[in-house]
Parts: sequence; C-alpha cells; structure tokens
Amino acid sequence: MVMSFRVSELQVLLGFAGRNKSGRKHELLAKALQLLKSGCSPAVQMKIKELYRRRFPRKILTPSDLSMLHIQAGQLPSATALTQGTVCHLPYDHGSAAVPAALLPPVPLLGPKHETDVQHLSPPIHPVHPDVKMKRLPFYDVYDELIKPTTLASTNSQRFEEAHFTFALTPQQVQQILTSRDILPGAKCDYTIQVQLRFCLCETSCPQEDYFPPNLFVKVNGKLCPLPGYLPPTKNGAEPKRPSRPVNITPLARLSATVPNTIVVNWSSEFGRNYSLSVYLVKQLTSVTLLQKLRAKGIRNPDHSRALIKEKLTADPDSEIATTSLRVSLMCPLGKMRLIVPCRAITCTHLQCFDAALYLQMNEKKPTWTCPVCDKKAPYDNLIIDGLFMEILNSCTDCDEIQFMEDGSWCPMKPKKENQEVCQTSAFSGIEGTGAMVTNSFLDGKNSSEGKKKVEVIDLTLDSSSDEEEPPAKKQCPVSSVALP
Repeated sequence: MVMSFRVSELQVLLGFAGRNKSGRKHELLAKALQLLKSGCSPAVQMKIKELYRRRFPRKILTPSDLSMLHIQAGQLPSATALTQGTVCHLPYDHGSAAVPAALLPPVPLLGPKHETDVQHLSPPIHPVHPDVKMKRLPFYDVYDELIKPTTLASTNSQRFEEAHFTFALTPQQVQQILTSRDILPGAKCDYTIQVQLRFCLCETSCPQEDYFPPNLFVKVNGKLCPLPGYLPPTKNGAEPKRPSRPVNITPLARLSATVPNTIVVNWSSEFGRNYSLSVYLVKQLTSVTLLQKLRAKGIRNPDHSRALIKEKLTADPDSEIATTSLRVSLMCPLGKMRLIVPCRAITCTHLQCFDAALYLQMNEKKPTWTCPVCDKKAPYDNLIIDGLFMEILNSCTDCDEIQFMEDGSWCPMKPKKENQEVCQTSAFSGIEGTGAMVTNSFLDGKNSSEGKKKVEVIDLTLDSSSDEEEPPAKKQCPVSSVALP
C-alpha cells in the first residue's frame, strides 16, 4: 500500500506519525517503509489503509461481475476483464501475482455474517440517483425530467474527473420544442421550450440551488457547451465562481426522436464534496407572465398593512421618544418612478414597497431575488401586492410621499421644500432682472422687523427638522409675485 502512495500521501502519513516530511519522493518512501518496518502503531496502520482506500476506491460487485469472477477463477484476468472495471483501480506497482488477489475477493465475504466487514473495507459508495431535489426556478415551468439528479462522484485518484450521460427525446417532446420557436417575440430566434442542464451539490437535506463544480467543461453531442462566465472574485485568493443558474443546451441538442443525445462532463474532484447533474424539459416564462401570475394570486388585504403601521407606531414604554407618524415614499427605489404595482416580500418588515413589474424585469436579466429596500432575500413565491398602497396610489395622484398616523390613517405630504425653493429662486431672479425698482418695492412694502424674519427663513444654517417650522416660507410667495412681472 505504501509503495503506491504519491508524494502528498507520503507527506500526510509521515506528518501523522510525527516524522520529518521534507525531501524527494524516494526519500519520503524510504522513511515511510522504515516507519512500517520498525513496527508502527495501530493508528498509523489505520491511516495507511485510509489513504490507500481514498486513492483506490472499489466498486460494489454486481451479480454479473461475480459470475464473471467464477468463470475466470484460477486464471489470470485478461485485459478486457480489467477494462470492464470489476475493480475500479488496481495499484500500479503490484506484480501479476497480486492481481488475482485484488480481483477475486473470497466468496464467503459476501455472506450475511460478513456484510459489515464488506462495508468496513469498501469506501462509502454514493447512490447513482440520490434523492436530490432542485429548487424551482420562477422563470421556468418543468414539463419533464430527462435525466434524474445523478451523482457526479469522484471515482479515482485523478485530479480531473469525467462522466458520460445520454438522454433521448420522445416524438412529442421534439414537436413541443420545434413548435415553440416562433412564439418568442423579438428578432432573436430562440425556443421557449428548452432542454435545460442543471448542476448542484449532492445534498438531500433541502432543495438545492444551482451550483457548478470547479473547472467544469461540458460537451453536448461532441460540441463544447457555453457556460455562464465567472463572477469577479469576492476576496483575494478565492477560487473564481460561476453565477448560480441553469444552462440551456437546446441549440446543441439533437431534436430527433431516433438519435440519442450525449453529454460528457469534466470537472475537478474535491475530497468530501460531490455534485449532481440533471436534465429537464422546461418552458421559459417572461416577466410579463410572472406579473400576471402575481396579480392572479390576489392583492393582500389593506388591513394587514394597517396592522403593521399600528404596530410600528405603538408607543414603547421603555423608549423616551415616541413615534407618532411614519413617512413612506410612493416612488419605486429601483426605477425612481412612481409605483404602479406596489409589492414586497411577506418576510420584509418594512412598509416601503417596490414596483413588481420592474423587480421582475431586473430578475429576468440577472436573477438575484433581493429586496431593493432591505437587501434581504425576496423570492418570487414570497411576493405580495399591497392592497393599502394600491388604494393610496389610486386616490392620491399628485404627491410622491405620504404620512401614516397612529390609527392607521394617512395623509399626503406636499413637496413644501420644492415650493420654497421655487419662491426663493424666482424672487432672486426678479431682483437681478428688474434692478432697483423691485428692491425698493421689497424694502418699502415691508418693515425692518419683517425683513429680518424673511432673512431668518431663507438662512440655510438654521435647524429646521420639523415640518411646523417650514410654513413661514409661504409668506415669501407674494414677493415672487412682485418680482415676476
């Protein structure tokens, strides 16, 4: 076993035994063999077996393999028997005398008494079709499962792994794909019904998001399949990662019911981590369709939002500051335009809404499903249209901000600051334009104390945090009426 180890395994072993692990391979090998000859501890022996098993995993023997073994008993295996993979990998340094021992395990091991021994000796074998469930994607309706989620397990000691898959389309599926070509509007010619390839971690605890194996290459029917580009690295030294999304392989698929399709996958193996591959027949949906489905779900009762307002404005006995009103904008934080279909996720705790149509369009281009207000996850299935905001938008067409009161009622907030700025600007432009005449009328018409008040209101250094201090600005408007002529 030790003779078949590579440098990395020899270093792990010597480090584990507390020996010096520096030097060339032949030096490391000599140290490891010396360690073995000097009578190593059971723990070191276990480590050798573990490293060996990790390097040469064995396949579980099927009944057909066993019948082949009985036929070949007593003679050396032929080259074809080895290539058929009865045992996945044999140590390359062993002589021919060692081959039959590795290839022909004693039959009694397979008896009921020794099943536990077989499990102990062989490495953990992953199921070919584990119970992996893929997360549902909002922009795709699944019509059929062409390849069930299948394990991409590391089978050998090589750095790069390879796996082969085939799937066939039925005449009905071929027809579905071909007839969907002209449905999609726009100049780009594409199929709305697609063959979709998905990768994820081989994890059965919950529905899995798309996740690509490292250094992935995919060939469909012998042609290299384009994959999503790498994301910019998040931190120094981090391995580049592809965005989590499915791959449309329809352009490379054979749209024929008689010729099967082949997929060859190459990826880098990682110890302790396995991946899963699956292929589906799906229908691609647009943001317009998803908006219709969201509307069809219904509008949330306005009382929900009123209850949330009351809860937010209820005086906290421990707090010294009581909140008596709450300002909310009627502008969408995404497009800076007035809301049309106000929505938010049911998991969000804020009242502020965003526009559903714009949110769906953005996720159609780049699916992140993140709330633009609080940056928390806001998946499509959690979105609701807010009934209270729909009422407000329909009844209040000339304001962009509203204020909620403790009882759940609301009133529009007029853009006072803008009016003030308009008045001041027009007054100053009038003074500049008409010269002394307007200045005289300004001074003659008002006494000096009033003039001081005007200056105080215009001064931007004053602390005017509340709305009650702003109304004096309206008194300046008559000045602008004098200045404008």
